[in-house]
Amino acid sequence: MAASKVLIAPFEVTPLDIIPAVSSTARATFASHKTKDLQWRLVQLRKLYWALDDFKPSLLAALQQDLHKGGYESDFTEVDWVKNDCLHMINNLETFAKTEKLKDVPVTYSMMNFRVKKEPLGTVLIIGPYNFPVQLVLAPLVGAIGAGCTAVIKPSELTPACAMVMKEMIESRLDRNAFAVVNGAVPETNALMDEKWDKIMFTGSAQVGSIIARKAAETLTPVCLELGGRNPAFVTKKANLALAARRLMWGKCLNAGQVCMSHNYVLVDKDVADTFIEFLKISYKEMFPNGAKASPDLSRIVNARHFNRIKKMLDETKGKIVMGGQMDESELFIEPTAVLVDSLDDPMMQEESFGPIFSVYPVDNLDQALNIANAVHRTPLALMAFGDKAETTKILDEMTSGGACINDAYFHGAVHTVPFGGVGDSGWGAYRGKASFDNFTHFRTVSETPNWMDKLLRVRYMPYDWSELRFLQRWTNKKPNFDRQGTVAKGSGYWMWFFLGLGTDGGGVKGALKRWLVVVAGYYLSVYVKARRR
Repeated sequence: MAASKVLIAPFEVTPLDIIPAVSSTARATFASHKTKDLQWRLVQLRKLYWALDDFKPSLLAALQQDLHKGGYESDFTEVDWVKNDCLHMINNLETFAKTEKLKDVPVTYSMMNFRVKKEPLGTVLIIGPYNFPVQLVLAPLVGAIGAGCTAVIKPSELTPACAMVMKEMIESRLDRNAFAVVNGAVPETNALMDEKWDKIMFTGSAQVGSIIARKAAETLTPVCLELGGRNPAFVTKKANLALAARRLMWGKCLNAGQVCMSHNYVLVDKDVADTFIEFLKISYKEMFPNGAKASPDLSRIVNARHFNRIKKMLDETKGKIVMGGQMDESELFIEPTAVLVDSLDDPMMQEESFGPIFSVYPVDNLDQALNIANAVHRTPLALMAFGDKAETTKILDEMTSGGACINDAYFHGAVHTVPFGGVGDSGWGAYRGKASFDNFTHFRTVSETPNWMDKLLRVRYMPYDWSELRFLQRWTNKKPNFDRQGTVAKGSGYWMWFFLGLGTDGGGVKGALKRWLVVVAGYYLSVYVKARRR
């Protein structure tokens, strides 16, 4: 069915007075314990997979309506992305959920069957953003279902068509007592935050994230925050400039740059800055031979408020526009734009663009670039590094970020099986793949003490006996292999292990055994070769 022929219901706000009942129903369903059954979870995930398939025309039409997002991007980065996420969770759920036996237990307690049991946290709230309104709502839901949680979802009101389609899809295909969608804006979000949750996952701005975190703290509710930041890209003289320009252009054109991981600015060596800018222009022409506005692939800014926010950055910059610059408010169109700047105080450096614009800042060397990046935002969500191995290693060592990508634009966060998350004020926690399951899971340590062990546990009972404690300590306490200055003490024991371990202590006993096996195999191979030659 063509996207243009799909009818989407007008946006309807969920009545405030029914929100407590929605939350209560989800909590009651979790209390029934049925979500702990792996087969129940698998059925819900399979239903979600086929719901995405069946509702794809509606979802594509909604994404076109809300963001002018073309079918290619919508399928690639939204619908198909979540379908693959579903399959990954389905195919690995039994492994993710399996109880794990703990190995690092002293031999004296090894009979107590220490293990970690994976248990669902409970009823969770998922608050989604507008930029990827399908993926960034449903991917967390995949993790919540896999973990055995019930969930209430609050999509962004800025993408109303997507919100309505997802509400119909989820509530018609999944267990309605376990999963629900609440639509609305600030009042509805506040009403949801007044309810008690076992975890809240929020994706959006740091400003709103701090509000969510403060409210959650009142009830000691754990949160996972996926925020953003002023993300840097580093381009050195040793980088492939043409490739760096092409890949960074992709990063700012996908979804019209409304990507939390996209670069806010590029720190480029001043000796190659002009060349890099020329390659940006070449990449622009390759991507948009008829101009960006005529392209069916370029999305639009979500609404007039965000359009004017981005426009204000371009209006107030003291820098020089070296690529792009065209805008059309009637279409919410902003051309991919690069601005050459020379001051940290420039609005292009101080504000997160979250759109198809970025600054280019020439630097004297990599040390200066790192100083600037750490001054702009010490813990951004992402960083991108283009240079040789020594340079990219230095960047990773001297700047913290939620994730990092070498020789590309934020591809570290583009694969559904790889953990994604921020650090510091760019986010708390991570999800995707197994990390999604872990995000909504309580890792419960369990031990089981046999009745017959009580005599062996005499040491813990009063009246205490020092001789029993010293006996236990001889079995359980390990001796350090270092002195008070922190230097490894290479005594007779060290050298004995050094020789027995064939020159290294790497890998412990298992490592030594593997090295001895290699030696023995090599010996017998040499004997065999000599015998053959005779």
